[in-house]
Amino acid sequence: MFLAPAVAYLLLFFGYPIVENIVMSFQQYTTTTFYTGAAPFVGLRNYAGILSSDLFSKTLRTTVLFTAGSLAGQFVLGLALALFFHRRFPLGRVLRSLLLLPWLLPLVVSATTWRWMLDTDTGVVDHTLRGLHLVSSGVPWLTGTSQALASVILVNIWVGIPFNTAILYGGLQDIPAHLYEAAKLDGAGPLTSFRRITWPLLRPVAGVVLVLGVVYTLKVLDIILIVTGGGPADATETIATRSYELSFQQFEFGRGAALGNVLVVISLLFAVVHLRANRRALEAGSTGP
Repeated sequence: MFLAPAVAYLLLFFGYPIVENIVMSFQQYTTTTFYTGAAPFVGLRNYAGILSSDLFSKTLRTTVLFTAGSLAGQFVLGLALALFFHRRFPLGRVLRSLLLLPWLLPLVVSATTWRWMLDTDTGVVDHTLRGLHLVSSGVPWLTGTSQALASVILVNIWVGIPFNTAILYGGLQDIPAHLYEAAKLDGAGPLTSFRRITWPLLRPVAGVVLVLGVVYTLKVLDIILIVTGGGPADATETIATRSYELSFQQFEFGRGAALGNVLVVISLLFAVVHLRANRRALEAGSTGP
């Protein structure tokens, strides 16, 4: 009885949409369906259409680059900041609280601000670079095919750093302080302590952060739509943005649902593989010498 409300909520708001999305991916579901109620069954035609298109391979590559670049930047900078705030210093708590602001701001506000900052003509970034004589002309952050992807990765890194820092900082707090004291007495330096103590004990938390980061980054939509709109020339088009365009711009809901299901499968495969690898590493560590 205690579990009934939670189970009902999950079935209604998670189970039902997932089932409906799967059913829709096997139908020719368009705007006319809302009037006629007819959605002919087309089998795997929607999946075959999206997987065989030339744009799918490009969006898949962009999705991989966007996810890998975002995760690398978020995790490395988040870990560095977590280690920095792990040491006590004046105003440390205040600075740690201010670091959460990018995470607390609505993504629409953050993405819109970054779009203004990266504007070639009026953006503060190009204005600062020209003032420092680092560039002679404006950099096409949002309009260049080679710069646009790096720009949205930069914005997503900025948004995700606070989450990585908060979780990794919590993991550092659980490491017993006496281990570092013993290592210091044995003559271990900061690098050795990190390699022998911090990282092995922080690895389970890091695994969770990476898995959550992949699942979140794969479905990033609003940042890309606001900053670049998927352009220029589909340079920042990911599977998530392509699914959105198929469903809500071209009104091909069946193909959009199919592409969304492909994204869900990719997320689940990565999560399963990573969690199994992490479990094997923990088991090997527990049975080691």
